[in-house]
Amino acid sequence: MACGALATHAAAAAARHTPALPVDVHPLPPLLHNHPARIAAEVEAVIDRLAGRYDRVIVGYADCGTYGALDELCARRGVARLPGLHCYDLYAGEARIAQLMEEEPGTYLLTDFLVRSFDRTVWAELGLDRHPELRDDYFGHYTRCVWLTQEPEPDAELTTQAEAEADLTRAAQRAAALLGLPLQLETTGLTGLDDALARLVLADDA
Repeated sequence: MACGALATHAAAAAARHTPALPVDVHPLPPLLHNHPARIAAEVEAVIDRLAGRYDRVIVGYADCGTYGALDELCARRGVARLPGLHCYDLYAGEARIAQLMEEEPGTYLLTDFLVRSFDRTVWAELGLDRHPELRDDYFGHYTRCVWLTQEPEPDAELTTQAEAEADLTRAAQRAAALLGLPLQLETTGLTGLDDALARLVLADDA
């Protein structure tokens, strides 16, 4: 199973691999990230639901704010999870994320998923759609917004890669403007996630 913020990329990563990885992806709600204390229990419920259907189950989460609860669950149930403290590590690498934070501790990170879903997963979830005056209470100590961009995908209306990239860039600029922060682009691609998923699946198949 995978966090809903990673699920689409994880499925694409499995399909891109040569040969394709024998993986079915079962997404969990991405808004669980706003309630990390619930993640381990939700993951365990999916493990129970999938029991007997697959040879192995892999957890498509980093620690994601569970403070070790997910690792305890994985050890207890004999399953493996993706590495890292959060999905940002999977995209940019732990060393680069640490460097960004050391350079400027007041860094707010966005991924392509967060850019696309910003109005719902950030603005509305924090109540800023109803009380925009609270923005500075939440984000007053941030100094920049770093967008970790992966690989924009054309949709039904944006039929070319260039259009998809331009649309996502506008969305990222709008998100940063709403937060009142300058935007910095950090191109990460999907190699980190692809490699991490392949290592887990192929290790389990060995």
